[in-house]
Amino acid sequence: MASHAPSGFDAPSSRFDAQRERLSAYFDGTARKAWIELTSDVKVSGIRATVRAGRDAMRELLLDWLPHDLRRTRLLDAGCGTGALSVLAARRGAEVVAVDVAAGLVAIAQERQPSFLGHGRIDWRVGDMLDPAHGQFVHVVAMDSLIHYRPEDIVATVTAFAARCERSMVFTFAPATPMLRAMHAAGKLFPRSDRAPAIVPVAEPQLVSKLHAALPEWRVARRERVGSGFYISHALELVRR
Repeated sequence: MASHAPSGFDAPSSRFDAQRERLSAYFDGTARKAWIELTSDVKVSGIRATVRAGRDAMRELLLDWLPHDLRRTRLLDAGCGTGALSVLAARRGAEVVAVDVAAGLVAIAQERQPSFLGHGRIDWRVGDMLDPAHGQFVHVVAMDSLIHYRPEDIVATVTAFAARCERSMVFTFAPATPMLRAMHAAGKLFPRSDRAPAIVPVAEPQLVSKLHAALPEWRVARRERVGSGFYISHALELVRR
């Protein structure tokens, strides 16, 4: 999913902003058709099928970490993409603010939204997932929105979420497995013209250490990795102490 930081975001701004703009161009450009197919039920190639299965498993994991009853609960889906997680959270009763920098993905999400969501509702927005104008939330979810960023940028982003989150934050990052490290060193995770900006492998111990230092009032409650063929992502749940 595409992510975006507002002006004044306290991260290494030039690098972060450049990566963000590449993501925006990718998801609203050459990748749009591929993501329509990947996030639907149409038949895809074997490689994409493993990615689809992995994303489905990760989505279910993150939703399992949230309360089953989300009625009257504001939830931020940061980097909502085509909206599958937002819809499932809304069906539990959540008041979802679903944000993505890629207008094309948000348009697909709006088209796919079921006509009936029970007690829940979704406010689809195009723009900065860290914009304070989105308000306060009980839970924040960022599924695969931060996999293109370095540890310091991830920590800065999660710290910004924490300022507007009451209870829990669940997010994913690309784990520094031997395979991902080797591919990254060889340049195979870097984009061609039709590929997304590079996935950045991140070492979990170092990331958790940085999170503890930046957010002493939060703790890591759960962590789990999902691997499915060409999809590998690591989830963390942070809760207030």
